[in-house]
Order: sequence, then C-alpha cells, then structure tokens
Amino acid sequence: MGNADLDNVSDWLQAVNMLPSLLELHLRKCGLVSLPQSISFINFTLLSVLDLSGNNFKSPIPCWLSNVSGLSILNIANNYLHGAIPDAFANLYSLKELDLSGNGQIEGLLPAGLGNLTNLHTLSLRRNNVTGVIPKSFANLCNLRTFDLELNNIGGEVTELVHGLSQCSNSNLESLYLSGNELLGGNMPYSLGELKNLKSIELKHCSFWGSIPDSIGNLSSLEILDLQYNQMNGSIPESIGKLSKILSLDLGNNSWNGVLNEAHFQNLSRLERLDLSSDLSKSTLALEVHQDWVPPFKLRYVDLHKVHIGPWFPTWLQTQDEIWFLNLNNVGISDTIPHGFWNSCSSITNLSMSGNKLYGQVPCFQILPSANYIDLSSNKFEGPLPLCFSNLSQIYLNDNMFSGPIPENIGELLPRLSHLDLSSNFVDGKIPLSIGMLKNLTALSLRNNTLSGHLPPCWEDLQYLYFLDIANNNISGSIPISMQNLTSLSVLSLHQNHFEGKFPSFFRNYKQLRSLDVSRNRFFGNLPTWIGENLPYLLRLNLRSNFFSGHIPQQLCLLVGLRILDLAHNEFSGGIPPCLGNFTDADKVFRSVFFVEKMSVVSKGRDYLYHSTLDLVYSIDLSCNNLSGEIPDTITSFSSLVSLNLSINHLNGGIPENIENLNALESLDLSRNAISGSIPDSLASLNFLSHLNLSFNNLSGKIPHGNQLQTLNDPSIYQGNSLLCGHPLLTKCLWDETEPGHVAPIDDGEVDENNEDGTDSLWFYASVVVGFVVGFWGVCGTLIVKTSWRLAYFRMFDNLKNKIAIFFTEEVGE
Repeated sequence: MGNADLDNVSDWLQAVNMLPSLLELHLRKCGLVSLPQSISFINFTLLSVLDLSGNNFKSPIPCWLSNVSGLSILNIANNYLHGAIPDAFANLYSLKELDLSGNGQIEGLLPAGLGNLTNLHTLSLRRNNVTGVIPKSFANLCNLRTFDLELNNIGGEVTELVHGLSQCSNSNLESLYLSGNELLGGNMPYSLGELKNLKSIELKHCSFWGSIPDSIGNLSSLEILDLQYNQMNGSIPESIGKLSKILSLDLGNNSWNGVLNEAHFQNLSRLERLDLSSDLSKSTLALEVHQDWVPPFKLRYVDLHKVHIGPWFPTWLQTQDEIWFLNLNNVGISDTIPHGFWNSCSSITNLSMSGNKLYGQVPCFQILPSANYIDLSSNKFEGPLPLCFSNLSQIYLNDNMFSGPIPENIGELLPRLSHLDLSSNFVDGKIPLSIGMLKNLTALSLRNNTLSGHLPPCWEDLQYLYFLDIANNNISGSIPISMQNLTSLSVLSLHQNHFEGKFPSFFRNYKQLRSLDVSRNRFFGNLPTWIGENLPYLLRLNLRSNFFSGHIPQQLCLLVGLRILDLAHNEFSGGIPPCLGNFTDADKVFRSVFFVEKMSVVSKGRDYLYHSTLDLVYSIDLSCNNLSGEIPDTITSFSSLVSLNLSINHLNGGIPENIENLNALESLDLSRNAISGSIPDSLASLNFLSHLNLSFNNLSGKIPHGNQLQTLNDPSIYQGNSLLCGHPLLTKCLWDETEPGHVAPIDDGEVDENNEDGTDSLWFYASVVVGFVVGFWGVCGTLIVKTSWRLAYFRMFDNLKNKIAIFFTEEVGE
C-alpha cells in the first residue's frame, strides 16, 4: 500500500492486528501521523516485513515492536521519531534488516544487545543523534553487510569493530558508512584489509589520522574509498594501485605528503573519480609522472587542488576525453595550455585552473560546448576576452592581463550568464548596452580596469543582481535611474570613478544592501536621513573623498550592525552624533555572495585593501571635515572598534576618560584639532594600540606611560602640544626627578622609606616659591609704602656709588 493517502487514518494498527496471517506490511509514504505506543496484544505474530518509512510519525520508538519476534525486516526510516532505541530490540533474533535512518532525533547510546542479532545484515541509523562508542559486541555481527551510522555523534575508534569482523570465518561486510561522526577517529587498523568483501568505505568528516594501511590493497572488491576531511597524514601507499575495481577515490582535504607516481594508478582501469585536493597548508602532496604517461583509466571527475603537478601542463590530461569536472587550482603550472587539451575536453562542464602561472591566449572559438563554469583567474593570460562560450553561466577571468573591450553583444553571446568577474585586467572601452539583456545575472565585477564613459541606462531587467563592483575605473556621469530596480543588491561598489550628483534617492530601494562604497567620486549635498531608516542590514558605508556637506544625520545610529563608517575628506559640519557608539557586534544573516567583496580602508595612516578579512574590520573615520564640539564619551561603547580617526577637524574638549573601553583599538588619530586637557592614563590600557597620533592639539600635562604606550616612542605623535611633557618628548616635566626618557620612581610606585607618600619633593618646591614671594614683597613692599625708608634706601646707594668712584680715582692717580 505504499504511497496510498492514509493521512486521516488513525486506527490503522487495530485493523492490521486483525490479520493474524499477515507476512508483509508495506505502508511507505502513506502520510500516517499516528504510531501507537502500546497495544493490548499482538495478533500479527507471523509478520516478517514491516515498512513504515517516509511517514510523519512524531513519537518515541514503540516497545511493542520488540514483541513481533518473527520480524526479519524493520524499516521506520525518514520519520520524526525520537528517543532511544529500546533495549528490547535485542530480542528480535530473526531480524536481518533494521533501518531507523533519517529521523534526526533518535538519540542515546547504541544498545549493546544489538550485537547478539547475528542474523542482521543491514543496520542503518544514518542522520540521527546517536552518541557514545560502537559497542564491542557489534564485532559479533558476522553476517552484517551494511553498517551505516553516518551523521551521528559516535565517538571512539573502529579498531575493535573492524578487528572483530575480520576474525569471522567468512565476513560479509560490503558497506561501511561512518561519515559525519566528527569524534570518531584514531588510526585505520591494518585488519581493515581482511574485510575482503568490502565494496564501499565512507569515513569522511571524521577524525582519523595517520596513513592508510598497506593492507588496503587486499580489498579486491573495493569500489568506493572516501576519506575526505580527516586528519590523515603521511604518504599514500602504492598498494592503492592494486584496487582494480575502484571507481571513486576521494582522499582530499587531509595533510598528505610525499609523491604519487605511476605505480599508484597502475591497475585502476575502472577509476572515474579522483579527488586529492586540499586546502590545508600542511599538505605537500605531489604528482610526478612521465610526460608520456598514458593512464589506464578514463576519469570523469578530477580535483587536484593544491597538489603539485607543475611546472609543465600535464600531457596525460589530453587522454582524458570524458572529464566533466576538472580542478587544477594552485598546482604550480607555469606553461601554456596545449591546443590538444582544448580539443579533448568537449565534455567538460566545470573547469578551474586559477592560481597558477599559465600564460598565452585562450582560444576564442566554439570550444567547451558543454561548459557552464570556467575559472581561469589569477594567471598571466593575455589577449582579448574569451567570452564566446554560449552555455556558460559562471566566468572568472579576473587577475590576468586580458585586454580590449567587453563585446558589444555580450547579452546575446552569453544568455545564461549569472556570474562574471573581469576585475584586475586591462579591459577598456564602455560597458555595453547589451549587459541589460543578461536577465539571470546575479554577480558582476569589473573592478580595477580602464573602463570609461557613462553607465548604460539598461539595468531595469537585472532584478537578481546582488553583487555589483565597478570600482577603480574612469566611469563618469550620474547614476542612471534604471538602477532603481536593483532591489536585490547586497554589495555595491562605485569606488574611485568620476560619478557626480547628489546621493541617489532610489538607493533607499536597496533594502538588502549590506555594503555601499561610493568613495573617491564627486557626489555632493546633504546625507539623507533614510540611509539609517531604509537600509537596516548595512554593514559598511564608505563615502570618503566626495563633497558631502551638512550635519551627520542621527539616523545613521539606527544601523546597529555597522562595522565600517568612513565619511572622511568631505565637508560635514556640526557635532559627532553621540549615538555612534550604539553600533554592536551582532551578526546578521545575509545572502551569501559568490564573489569576495573588496574595500579600501584607511587605517594606521595607510590605505589597505581588505577582502578575505573584511568582516573583521571595525572602523570609524570622520577625518578631514569641519566637525566641531567635543568627542562624545559614548563612542567608547563600540568595543569592537579597531580604527578611530577624527583628525583634521575643529573638535575641542578632552579625550574621553573611558577610552580604555575600546579594548580592540589598534589605530587612534585625533591630530590637528583643538582638543585640550590631559591625556587619560587609561590610554595605556589599550594593549593592541600600534598607531597613535595626538599631534597639533592643546593637550597638556605629562604623557602617560606603560603597557603598549611604551612601544610608541615617536615624538611626532605628540608634537604641536606645547604644554605636554615627558617621554618620548625632550621636554622634562618639572616634578619629574628622572632624566627624560625614564620613569620617575614615584610613578613606578617605588618610594623612599622616609618619603612613603611621595610628597617631600612637592613640599620642597612649594617652600622655595613661598620663600621667594615673602622675601621679595617683604623688602620691596616696605619701600613702596614707607617714603622715608625709600629715600634713605636710595640715599645709601648714592653714597655708596660716590665712595666707589672716589676710590677708583685715587688709585688711578697714584
């Protein structure tokens, strides 16, 4: 009765219980929702096959099933069952097949009693939440053919299971599926080679380490070996070459080293899939075969990402005319692509050769008729753009030396195109009008070329476009009104062109926008308040080097997830909104982009181009404007801030005392303002601070020291503050008893035993000042007030002067 519509039937079990002679019951995908947990008595004791898979049961596994003692096949897969597997299932001695896979919430430990079901040939618990280790008793299941515990939380090792099954007089195990158990690992046991009936071994996404045992060559029936995404290392044994029936060999994303040669493939005549790729830096695997080697196989899927096969282009690939997927990214080739390769790869649908040093021209004729994905990025290809593959949907030609214009009829040439990356080449001319015909286009990057002219007025049909980067070109004019329909945009970069006009009002339609970069253009006017109100997901806003004016709108503070705010080199005035510190670290869920977003961010006095680490950058740059008022204390609430630049404004007041709250700060620039007061001691608490500029302000007092500040020894950091003193300036503080460049003992907390509070020096200087004042006014004040004393005082000096003159006259006369 499979696929019958029984979703309104609730008493199906009672009806079945009235059939004592029933042998098999198949209710697969019937929409059943009720699985009773108890039954008064079981009348269908002869039942041997029960298939309830693919229904909508949402309950624990009922214990009454263990009383149907004649069951040989029990299948309750792909439901919503939860709870533990009943221990009583160990009483189903006739059971040959137990399938509880695809429920998701069956949990707890594996009952050890299942190891007594010696007639079992299929055990499948895939896609559940079973935990613990594989019980030792499972090594007794000598009739087991399929052992499937994929995608659970099983831990421990498989050594005892494999060793036990290998001791069976005639092991029947054909399929071992343990992938997706990240806690399962250890060395692969040598006894694995004794399970000679094995056809499939799938152990990917586990924690196995070490190498593959040489005994793997004994598995003459093996067709699939999948060990991807483990921690395996060492070399791959040559005994792999004995697996004459192998169809799929997936060893990628481990830390292999050593060299593969012809011996590793000598008998693999049936091999169709080969994956040796790795994204791990520890992997140093190389493939070294003779240039005239002719492989015994005809591959369909080849992934050799980061396997060293260069410097020459492998000629053996020209014999593989059935390949549909080929990945040669970062394999160290420094060569041209031979014409013979293009002639032999008519079956390829996915071709990737990025990150090499391939050079020469890519032929532009009707080659690769089946291709829909081509990645030739980061090489040294030159010549005209090879945009002539009509079936292509994704093209990556970035970071090469291609030149010339984009074909005028690109919309007709590539009607299926969804992703196009031509960035960092020498592409010139205008963006063609036919770009508007690419209705499937979702991502377009023309960044870093020499394109000119205006943007074409034909964007209204590109409703799926979510990534648009035309930065670093010579495009001018205003933004066409047809771009108002790009409501799916997530990333928009117009950086460093010659665009002009007011901030486009239709940008408010881009409600999915997470990154907006219009820096280094000629936009002007006030910044609209709706940026904060209509663009709730904005992460990065870069308006640097334009002609924007007016106040910074308070509504920007509604962008609580903002990570980069760059308004530098504009004409903004007024105060800094106190609420800018409201930005939080809360991550939002955004549509993933296939391209890597790039943005230029000024930090530490330099311009950095961020891409892969852009999500880690938190920056506020309001420099080179006409801002006034004080720095709001609340800005220090943005605790993830890495770079803060408020330089070249008219800010006054002091540096916020709680500056230490910016504990991730690496760069701080407050130079060329009118900031006064002392430098807070808390500045020394910023342990990651590596760039500081407080020059040309009105700061006073002693420069704090300690921690990270001790490494910032450049006096230019503080120049232009005439009232500052202390290291690293040459100006010594009056109350500092040490030489410039040293720390006073009192500041280090080391005081003389007779001067425990450290105030003797202060009293000494105070007494000198008081004594001078009293002595001076005691004499001069009296002379000013009492005339007779003043006359007597000056008469005394006159008499003294006459006596001295007479004395010198007499001495000269003699």
